[in-house]
Amino acid sequence: MSITNVFELTGHKDRVWCVAWNPNGTILASCGGDKTIRLWSKVGDTWSSVAVLTDAHQRTIRSIAWSPCGSFLASTSFDSTTCIWDKRSGEFECVATLEGHENEVKSVSWSSSGQYLATCSRDKSVWIWEVGEDCEYECASVLNSHTQDVKCVRWHPFNDILVSTSYDDTIKFYKEDCDDWSVFCTLSSHTSTVWSVDFNNSGNLMASCSDDKTVKIWREYLPGNSEGIGTIGRDPTWKCVCTLSGFHERTVYDISWNKSNDLIATACGDNCIRIFKEDNDSDPHAPTYSLVLTEKAHTQDVNSIDWNPKIPNLLASCSDDYSVKIWEIDFPKQ
Repeated sequence: MSITNVFELTGHKDRVWCVAWNPNGTILASCGGDKTIRLWSKVGDTWSSVAVLTDAHQRTIRSIAWSPCGSFLASTSFDSTTCIWDKRSGEFECVATLEGHENEVKSVSWSSSGQYLATCSRDKSVWIWEVGEDCEYECASVLNSHTQDVKCVRWHPFNDILVSTSYDDTIKFYKEDCDDWSVFCTLSSHTSTVWSVDFNNSGNLMASCSDDKTVKIWREYLPGNSEGIGTIGRDPTWKCVCTLSGFHERTVYDISWNKSNDLIATACGDNCIRIFKEDNDSDPHAPTYSLVLTEKAHTQDVNSIDWNPKIPNLLASCSDDYSVKIWEIDFPKQ
């Protein structure tokens, strides 16, 4: 397996915090310390900036996420707000600003149904917003289950189940229960800040990455599972079935699970991106993974990484070095 940097996208004037492909894989969004969001698209044979979204946030834009329909983009900022951008009129326009967090908003995620939006903050809280018609967003729940800065929120790919990760070293799962949201599972295997998580295509496996320099693979066990893994009530249990250690030299900031071929990519503070693959003879309940590629991708920390949802061998990354890069993975012929 080999990797080629096919495009380096420049234009940001400060560190780039996050990259996110739209659902069709045709637009790449990036955001950063220069308080802008850039939209990149392929024009002819090259990728170029097709729009720059400005003036909605007063400080660093920390994260971005596309709605499942691809018509909306959410952005979060160190100015404690979340903005909703709408492109239905042809050009992106900020149509809503969500307020309530007391400190920097670190992450945002849409549910697969498009009915909910989740945000999390340095103020230790997770907010769940109900998405109404005409760009109305109503706070459905404020969750204060973490004891420290919350770094990431991510919805399950099919169900209205939310996951959050934190500086308190834990991962928490939330579900709606009696018209409110509550924690039904807390994972405590990491020994330092958990920066990010991502699910596989089936939603029964989750990967997490941490300041402890490890990646962990978690498997869902439903009530009555044949393996005899204990569960409580009707809720599943998530169990760590694999820990990938000794591969990263510094903090692992982000992780992306390829929904087409199950490759796992990581973004690391040692300036590298890495790709892991599950071994062919792997036991699904005690899987093993091999490091199949390491690339010194940037000259500074790699902050975010995202597989293209439609083109399985295309990967985007961004860094403190102000750059966004698109990578093409060459798979060996079988």
